[in-house]
Amino acid sequence: MSEESLSDLAEHVQENTGGAVISYELDKGELVLNAKRESIEPLLQYLRDDRECYFKTLIDLCGVDFPDREERFEVVYLLLSVSLNQRIRVKVSTTEDIAVPSVTDVYSAAGWYEREAWDLYGIMFDGNPDLRRILTDYGFEGHPLRKDFPLTGYVELRYDNELKRVVYEPVKLTQDFRRFDFLSPWEGLTDMQLPGDEKVVKPAYGYRDVHKEVLASEKKAGGAK
Repeated sequence: MSEESLSDLAEHVQENTGGAVISYELDKGELVLNAKRESIEPLLQYLRDDRECYFKTLIDLCGVDFPDREERFEVVYLLLSVSLNQRIRVKVSTTEDIAVPSVTDVYSAAGWYEREAWDLYGIMFDGNPDLRRILTDYGFEGHPLRKDFPLTGYVELRYDNELKRVVYEPVKLTQDFRRFDFLSPWEGLTDMQLPGDEKVVKPAYGYRDVHKEVLASEKKAGGAK
């Protein structure tokens, strides 16, 4: 759809949803609606049923974490209208303490998507009939896609041959975290320097300037002729 058509669609939705849409924007040829959290269910129902929308399919529902914001989480709904061949995104914001209304009554597929957002971000959904973890293991603590969750996690698991079951243990790192410089793989050589090693300090002993040696060899061979 053209930008003009998308803007007309956004204004149509704004006029007919009782202030549910706070604002809209066009991003990469797609309409994005910023909506009120408490109005998300009736808004999506309108987008599903209105003749100028017909967004019958919920493609995805996901969370996004912005730790510096007052309401750190965004919930993004990706909708598809097959009959009209168009897509739309709807966004609402929330905190870790305020639940977003579940939209399982509008799109049955939202049930598992909301469980995933709860599991990975800790976003709560009021009205979800089965809000429990779906990707992490039983007994997992925390929400691994939050920006403040450590990359190593808090626990690790292994199979214990004596207990004949999987056991959880605190994470144990075998070495300190180090930063590796992969610019040149030849830094261990001391008897010669190759292109790309210019950043390395020349060793006091055993250094050979290969480029000069090649020039000298070519000059000597030319003189012999």
